[in-house]
Amino acid sequence: MMLPFFGRKQAIAALVSAFFLLTFLVEPGLAHHPFGMGVSSELSAWQALLSGVGHPLLGPDHLLFMLGIVFVGIKKTKQWVFPLLAVGLAGSVLVQLQPLPDALASWAEVLVSLSLAIEGLIVLNLFSSKLLLPMFSLHGYLLGSTIVGAEPSPLLGYFLGLLFAQGVLLLLVTTVSKRIMDWLGANGRILTAGIWIGIGLGFSWVALVE
Repeated sequence: MMLPFFGRKQAIAALVSAFFLLTFLVEPGLAHHPFGMGVSSELSAWQALLSGVGHPLLGPDHLLFMLGIVFVGIKKTKQWVFPLLAVGLAGSVLVQLQPLPDALASWAEVLVSLSLAIEGLIVLNLFSSKLLLPMFSLHGYLLGSTIVGAEPSPLLGYFLGLLFAQGVLLLLVTTVSKRIMDWLGANGRILTAGIWIGIGLGFSWVALVE
């Protein structure tokens, strides 16, 4: 018999979140192009497009951040998706103009990981959901850093891939957000937020150690 706080729905949420933690904690970020594509300067436009699609989906910190938007309970889908995509793209463009110094790379990864913990605090209503915008821009900046030095055609392909992958995922999570939050209930939301904070802190620790 389960305790009142840990009902069946909350247990499922905990198991799913724990799966993500155990699967991704060893390698919380991807600093290279997926599928063994090589360096940015050698990518074709199609390879860059595939890389743009793959990076936010294969990078666990980026993927979990977007999935975590489900638990924020956003109701006005269209009013969130386009601003989030815009600030994310702006971050990816900015890093082309001002590349990330090597000395700050590890700290940037720490900040990206901490964004998961901050997202958990947003779910708990301790921070405003408006913080999702600057954090999404930070994620875009890190995602864009992998294509620095590419020619215009691969660069455009990469940006289109990012917009497609993130746009589809954001539309999905914002559409089902309210339904999932109603299914989880208040206790499930608190439990999931705590797990997200733990994952964010765990990722941050791994980034610091590395």
